[in-house]
This record gives sequence, C-alpha cells and structure tokens, in this order.
Amino acid sequence: MRLSVVMAVFNGARTLDATLQSILTQSERDFELIAIDDGSTDETPAILARCEDPRLRLITQANAGLTRALIRGCGEARADVIARHDCGDRSRPERFARQLALLEQGHAVVSCATRFVDGDGDFLYVSRANGEEVRRSLVSDDARAIHALPHHGSAMFTRDAYERAGGYREEFRVAQDLDLWIRIARDGGTFAIDDEVLYEATVDARSISGTARDAQVRLTEIAVALRDGRGSLDDARAVQPARMTPRGEAAALYFIARCLLRQKNRKGWRMLLDAIRRDPLLLWSAAAKLPLSKRRR
Repeated sequence: MRLSVVMAVFNGARTLDATLQSILTQSERDFELIAIDDGSTDETPAILARCEDPRLRLITQANAGLTRALIRGCGEARADVIARHDCGDRSRPERFARQLALLEQGHAVVSCATRFVDGDGDFLYVSRANGEEVRRSLVSDDARAIHALPHHGSAMFTRDAYERAGGYREEFRVAQDLDLWIRIARDGGTFAIDDEVLYEATVDARSISGTARDAQVRLTEIAVALRDGRGSLDDARAVQPARMTPRGEAAALYFIARCLLRQKNRKGWRMLLDAIRRDPLLLWSAAAKLPLSKRRR
C-alpha cells in the first residue's frame, strides 16, 4: 500500500458524499482511507457505513476534537506515506499521484495550490506557496509573519518525518498543522508545493477558522515560542477555543463577502449586509474597503 489517507469527520453529512467521491476516484488507487467519525450526531455514520469500497477503514469514537482524531488516524495508518483530507473538500483526480511523485524526490511534506470556495461552491480565491519559502518561514519567521501550506487538507507527508517530529500534539486543539510543520522543518525536512490547483477547500462562516480565530493566533504564538526554546506545552494546553459569537460569525461573513465582491459576485453584497446586521461596527470597516465605484462620490 502506497498511501494512507486520514480524514476526521464531525457532522459532515451534507458534504461527505462529494468528498468521498473525490477521494475514491483518484487516479492513484493504491491507498487506504481512514475515516474517523468523531462522535457525529447527524447522518455521517450512515453514509460511511453504506460505503462499500474496501479501501475505507472506519473508526468511530466519542467526540474528542480534530487533533485527537488526527492523532488516532495517523497512528492507525499502515502505509509509509500519509495524506490529509478534510470533509467538505474535494481533490482533483490526479492529486495523490502528483503529490506522491513529489515526495519521491526526497521531500518530507508536499502540498498543492488550493482553490477556496464558499458553501455554495462559488469561487473565492486561490492560495499558492513556494515550498522552500514555506520551510524558511517555519524555521525563522515570527508569529506575525509565519506562513505554512496553502491548506492543511492538501498536505501529504512521510510517516518517518511525522514520527521523528513527534506527530500532532493534542495540546494544540487548533493550529495543530502549523505546530507539526514547524517541527518537521526544524528537523531538516524539506517542503514542495505543486503549483497546479489539485485541492478545493470550502470556507464556511462556522468553520474552525471562523470559530477559533483568537485561539489560532495564540497557539501560533506558542508554537513559535516553543520552536525558539521559550514557553511550554502547558501554555498550549491552557488555550481553549471559544464558541462562535455573533461578532465572530459576522467577521467570517464579512471576509467571505469581500472575497465574493473581488470576483464581482453580487451575492457578496447580500452577505455583507448580513454581516453588518450581526455586527454594525463592521459598517465603518466595510465602507473603507468597498470598490470605489460602489461608494458615494
């Protein structure tokens, strides 16, 4: 077996079928898909149970959060290479084959350009990066400037690099990927990123990035401090991601609205108004950043 694909799922029934289809129809077919049902209460268990593809390995557990689900999934992996995938996202058919070819050049972690869409599939933006620049940033930049892969779900890495770095750490409830990449880069692992868009990620106002922004910032600071010999894992353990607040959801809607408006998608105006209704203070920021043609002259 060439590859173990690790995907954690929590209440992902609405998008799970499309995600499974994109994984199970890859041109590279020599892999196992480890799906960790992290205590779902919707139709997720039924969807996974009726999948008859023998490559699917289903693990069911009480809700423990993304990081612990990934730790378990990677611990169950039987191949020498591990790929990540998020429920709700889709991979192009050639993704696994192209990334495996990059890994065979001797890299520890590979990724690819990622296309971001909203919950309706409308285009928002594309994220690209250079592997060597990412590696340099991970080992030297401060928390305000550090950058990593285009998307956590687009990653593929060797089991050897993962285990030598210590794997995901459960103290990092979010930013667990950045913490891992830092340690792999610090250990001398190299990174490569395919410039072709091979992964599509869905941005939702209630996604982890929307609900846990403050925790992500703080845990990024802690990961960098640990890299530099400061702080402790107790600092990370003390960070508890907050529940979504109306202001947090408004900020996420505002971000999506701005992306849509850059693409001249009129739906962005509706989302912008929705964001302002939830948090009127966004009005001043929004007015300053609207396209000039839409402002009162």
